[in-house]
Amino acid sequence: MLSISFIIPVKPGGDIAALAALRCLDTGKFPFEILVAEGCLPSRQRNLAVSQAEGDVVYFIDDDSLVRDDCLATCARVMEQAQVAVAGGPSLTPASDSTLQQLFGCAMASLFGAGGVRNRYRAVGTQRETTEQELILCNLAMRREVFITAGGFDERLYPNEENELLDRVKALGHRLVHVPEMCIQRSQRRTLKQFVRQMFSYGRGRAQQTLIAGSGSVVSFVPLAFLLYLLLVLLLSPAGLWLLPLYVYLLLDLAFSLLAVISSRSLSRILLLFVFPIMHISNGCGLLYGLSGGKAGLARDSVPAVTVRRVKTFEQDVW
Repeated sequence: MLSISFIIPVKPGGDIAALAALRCLDTGKFPFEILVAEGCLPSRQRNLAVSQAEGDVVYFIDDDSLVRDDCLATCARVMEQAQVAVAGGPSLTPASDSTLQQLFGCAMASLFGAGGVRNRYRAVGTQRETTEQELILCNLAMRREVFITAGGFDERLYPNEENELLDRVKALGHRLVHVPEMCIQRSQRRTLKQFVRQMFSYGRGRAQQTLIAGSGSVVSFVPLAFLLYLLLVLLLSPAGLWLLPLYVYLLLDLAFSLLAVISSRSLSRILLLFVFPIMHISNGCGLLYGLSGGKAGLARDSVPAVTVRRVKTFEQDVW
């Protein structure tokens, strides 16, 4: 029977909402432990926690990831397939989230909004072999041996550290799978400002990943091309065929917003007309910032030490 180590990074003194859902798991059928890594550099926190983990599988979740009651059974079923090295599922927006948060979740799960990574935010289809595009670090399981052999997370990256690692794992010949039923509930950002910062951060992380590892699809840089195009529009006279791409974008924006209204039967989804452009422009700004050498967080030598503690051991039934 596979043993599982949950790895949870958290900021110093931060709340760990994820523990409430983990307490509902059956401690008898599937042995698991929980390690909480406190610090200010998530990639380093996770690396250190894995070095102290004892499970066959390390299961990465965020401090606000709410797992399902059957997550252990689902994870074990998939990871017991010898050829599978990594398994992950989507991060879904809870029904209890506000209207604004629901809009953000809808945009993230939309083809127009997030393109090839939209399946990180919606549960569709069946278990399938995949790439880093469908996997997300707040809900990701990996064989500990594979993680160590691959070298763990590149601590220069945050976010996108998992994307770069998953590219390395796949290059080693291992199999990555997306499991829709292996989903979690995780709230979206509460304010527009937080959402803009999130999209900017994603863009910056993708750019830094490309500069460091040389990996990244051309599609990932479409928001940057869109941003540069908009800047060009501002400099040129408001007429001519070069405005055609803008008209096409606006038509797609309207079409996908109306489609969301119809599919959800919620008139509030029409506000995606504004969320989609904000999302794309913020991501494009992050890409530009990252490519120009902009980084996030504290300098490595000024980051406080990471502290790892076991909230639950394999032997504990009550914790």
